[in-house]
Amino acid sequence: MYIHIGEDLNIRAQDVVAIIDKKSVNSSFFVEEFLKRHPEMVINLSKKSFKSVVITKDSVYLSPLASGTLRKRSNPPVMQGFL
Repeated sequence: MYIHIGEDLNIRAQDVVAIIDKKSVNSSFFVEEFLKRHPEMVINLSKKSFKSVVITKDSVYLSPLASGTLRKRSNPPVMQGFL
């Protein structure tokens, strides 16, 4: 399954390590420090301010989509059978 994370980019759901909202990123010294020390891994998909950070095995994406939206997209739809 794939997740659309913004700007016509889809990533495999199984590659996602974490989805972090902007508020958590800004309040965490460790996440900010990681982003500063590894700029080669960071891919900014947002034309304005990012709303969430999607961490995969190989890259870190700054997404224009909210973390709640990405969470909903990462859950497969529930199929209901007819009785």
